Amino acid sequence: MQLDRIQITDLVVSGIIGINPDERVNKQDVRINATLWVDTPDAAISDDIVDAVNYRTITKTIVGHIEQGEPMLVERLVSEIADICLCDQRVQKVEVTVEKPGALRYARSVGITITRSRVDDGA
Repeated sequence: MQLDRIQITDLVVSGIIGINPDERVNKQDVRINATLWVDTPDAAISDDIVDAVNYRTITKTIVGHIEQGEPMLVERLVSEIADICLCDQRVQKVEVTVEKPGALRYARSVGITITRSRVDDGA
């Protein structure tokens, strides 16, 4: 089966993330990019949101998670975001990048990218 891709690009959310004392009290922006691999023909034929992966719902869940959570590591946050994306059973695979702009001197950003799929879960 060939899968299509939903792109969530440059989602910027402010939250607590990091290991340094100031990062534990001062919110900072994180930038999220996600690609969700899905099968879209049913939604295209029906033109009904019930048959589609609702990327607005997924994005709102990601935003709420970042605003409420306080992970120490970007590795944890990126994994949690991948899990959120895979909560919709129609999402077969996801690639997520989380970046902390300005976290490194002389670098625009630092981040991590992971790819997860239903096969990884044994499902």
